Amino acid sequence: MNLYEDERLDYLLAENLRIIQSPSVFSFSLDAVLLARFTYLPIQKGNIIDLCSGNGVIPLLLSPRTKAKIIGVEIQDRLHDMAVRSISYNELDDKIEMIHGDIRDMPKRLGHDRFDVVTCNPPYFLSPSSDVINANEHLAIARHEILCTLEDAVKTSSQLLRQGGKAAFVHRPERLMDILTLMREYRLEPKRLRFVYPKAGKEANTILVEGIKDGNAGLKVLPPLFVYNEENEYTDEVRDILYGSE
Repeated sequence: MNLYEDERLDYLLAENLRIIQSPSVFSFSLDAVLLARFTYLPIQKGNIIDLCSGNGVIPLLLSPRTKAKIIGVEIQDRLHDMAVRSISYNELDDKIEMIHGDIRDMPKRLGHDRFDVVTCNPPYFLSPSSDVINANEHLAIARHEILCTLEDAVKTSSQLLRQGGKAAFVHRPERLMDILTLMREYRLEPKRLRFVYPKAGKEANTILVEGIKDGNAGLKVLPPLFVYNEENEYTDEVRDILYGSE
């Protein structure tokens, strides 16, 4: 397998998989790992799609937990190529399919009301200034709403989901009202919400939220997730998510 420029092959330890990363193009964050663990998955069969897939980290993380086939969608050619090579390296071509394209085109391309589960780690920040984009286009597109807005992500997820299907997102707490409002607008009733904190006593810096298409009202706020303990080491829960059970 070829690695290009500053690419490296990293471990997904809990899943016993490898993934291609690049500090100048894309490296996944803890957010993606938490979303993959938070997401409901059918064990035996179903249709699963991950939007804004980057280098394919979420499809790879989901793959050991389900026998269902998984589709990933990524608009950036370089990231899509990294994902395809990682999937092939892990011999998962028969389980994970990567599509190079705009998520907004997927309902027409793949079909409305088709999927049981949609996951999405969308860009968090509003469109930046031109100098930020010019500094590193790959990272700017991944982090900012340049090619995909939060509304695009929620609307597309709803269009792809069958009635009763589940959509899971990871985002920032300051966008909580935006995402909950958009989810209801596009028929994704919020059902589970979890706040992630760097450590006890700090403000939350991540939210995980799951909605059911045309679900009944009733939101559960789950116990908080703390990333680090007082010794600045990973908490037991996060250690288990990253490295697997002992």
